[in-house]
Amino acid sequence: MSPRTLDQLIASDVTGRTVLVRSDLNVPLKDGAVTDDGRIRASIPVITKLSEAGARVVVMAHLGRPKGEPDPAYSLKPAADRLGELSGLTVTLAEDVSGESAREAAKALKDGEVLVLENVRFDARETSKEDAERGELAEELAALTGENGAYVDDAFGAVHRKHASVYDIASKLPAYVGDLVATELEVLTKLTDKPESPYVVVLGGSKVSDKLAVIDNLLERADTILVGGGMVFTFLAARGFDVASSLLEKDQISTCAEYLERAERLGKEFVLPTDIVVADKVEEGAQHEVVAADALAESAFGDKAIGLDIGPESAKAFAERIRSAKTIFWNGPMGVFEIPAFAEGTKAVAEAMTQTEGFGVVGGGDSAAAVRQLGFTDDQFGHISTGGGASLEYLEGKSLPGIDALS
Repeated sequence: MSPRTLDQLIASDVTGRTVLVRSDLNVPLKDGAVTDDGRIRASIPVITKLSEAGARVVVMAHLGRPKGEPDPAYSLKPAADRLGELSGLTVTLAEDVSGESAREAAKALKDGEVLVLENVRFDARETSKEDAERGELAEELAALTGENGAYVDDAFGAVHRKHASVYDIASKLPAYVGDLVATELEVLTKLTDKPESPYVVVLGGSKVSDKLAVIDNLLERADTILVGGGMVFTFLAARGFDVASSLLEKDQISTCAEYLERAERLGKEFVLPTDIVVADKVEEGAQHEVVAADALAESAFGDKAIGLDIGPESAKAFAERIRSAKTIFWNGPMGVFEIPAFAEGTKAVAEAMTQTEGFGVVGGGDSAAAVRQLGFTDDQFGHISTGGGASLEYLEGKSLPGIDALS
């Protein structure tokens, strides 16, 4: 059964009703300021739509990984303030999750106003493995809506979690899918259900173990898989190369070798970098050079060489394949993009994705942060996902608890 939509909720008249919205405000902070407001911007359309329809909107969200108790470092105040600035709506922040402050603030809401509850992970029941504990918190959250309340899930970045504000709440109130979540699912379906060929998958990031299930599932669908980032060194080791002091997951070498063999057997193109940017330390201003991928230990740094980005030759080859693709999925940077000297590979991939005529998806997480930090804007890409982990789990073929709950 398909989830009920936000438009169906609004058509039923939400004037004066309190609607609980699970949004994704899990944004990076530095010195108490939001450094990338992409997820906040993505949350605004649904909150605004409900506000303009006369609803009293109560927003639930998490930020970071506090340990089940209040922690000022993870307060949602900077995110709530930014939400108010960007949306132009009247936004207030409760001092707790479902306690006295939340109850009083929810009761005081007027039509069109927005209340953000404090970080739901300040309550240990949010992430509890005990159904009864999560259910108890969900009951308290639902009670904030009074009579005739409703729930909207618009936090795609959290739908892979079986948490109280994502999963259990959907059984306590009439539940609807938010526009952002609906769009994300539509996009991911394009990547898994008869994607247009040639289909190129670009994978990066630090650990190969995080991407094994995606590779396993997409090897059947994709025509080409391009691999960069820290994860590439386990694949290079599987090819018998000495990767010096580069990041290496020794326990995954045999698995990587199996994927390389399987790709060859299926007639798929599995592309590893031919050159690598190496240094002997991961820091701004570090001396670095470009070496062949099969000769890392022969660089000036010897066995202390650390691979920190794909080289220019590889970046060019990756970009060519991306530009000529009809469907592209990219998850994970090609190098340590936070340091300019090791950002060129990631920049080349991002630039190629803005130049393709195909349908390109940036798979959330570090990839989304990278494209913005490197000066690209969201509208230059076919789609930037708000949920890296959720996107990967969907592409792995896993069910998503938050979506299951809505259906």
